[in-house]
Amino acid sequence: MTTTGTTLVIGATGTTGSRTTAQLTAAGHRVKAGSRRALPVAGAEPVAFDWYEPATHAAALDGVDRVYLVPPVGDYDPATVMLPFLRRARAAGVHRAVLLSSSAIPAGGPAVGAVHQALPGLFEQWAVLRPSWFMQNFTGAHAHADSIRREGVIRTATGDGRVAFVDADDIAAVAVHALTDDTAPGTDLVLTGPETLSHDDIAATVTKVTGRPVVHHQLTYEQMRDHLTAHVPAEFAAMLAGLDRAIAQGSEDRVTDTVQRLTGRPARTFRALLESLRRHGS
Repeated sequence: MTTTGTTLVIGATGTTGSRTTAQLTAAGHRVKAGSRRALPVAGAEPVAFDWYEPATHAAALDGVDRVYLVPPVGDYDPATVMLPFLRRARAAGVHRAVLLSSSAIPAGGPAVGAVHQALPGLFEQWAVLRPSWFMQNFTGAHAHADSIRREGVIRTATGDGRVAFVDADDIAAVAVHALTDDTAPGTDLVLTGPETLSHDDIAATVTKVTGRPVVHHQLTYEQMRDHLTAHVPAEFAAMLAGLDRAIAQGSEDRVTDTVQRLTGRPARTFRALLESLRRHGS
């Protein structure tokens, strides 16, 4: 790996951004940690960054040659704000960009798929991370985790569909490689955990490891869409419910070796994550 250059991590206080920042700084890389309120991040230079406030962009990009891109949350058309920023970043001297997308969204697909499609035309050095669904959705601040804590319930329209849930720490480890290796991947990388699980399996594992009863309530597409509309814009809720429906049809029932191939270690299992959190009192 090269240790030269400065990386702007956008969303540096979020699920993957915080972990990517921590792993970069631990390895001795210079990092500007971008967040709306420029919150302090250990080992990094905090900087204000808001996708919807272009006045924050110049200072965030100053002295930066690579960038980790976390799209604005809940925006059905993030290309509207992301592409002008990326053109500005290129003009400011950024030569490598790593975009966080999703295994469910191909290049040219909805939402961040348009940014994925445009990225190779903007930067010679690039990668798109397409992780499966996060394990941390069941342990952090996600609606699933909140529902588990409050009600002991997970609600989805995934039926018996299986997903190779991936640990956000593994996503960050791949991001660090994509940002700092001498040669950028120049492709999209589908990231998964080591096994596929249904949401019934997730509920059973949480119950077994934590001792707290958790059940999976299977909803229809329409029920899930309406449930999500209470929390996010209707168009985005319909897209998310549609992703659940695709899972029910087998869209996420696959395992890749990307984490092991790029990091040299196996991807963590969901049970191992829960047991680690239990040991550390989380």
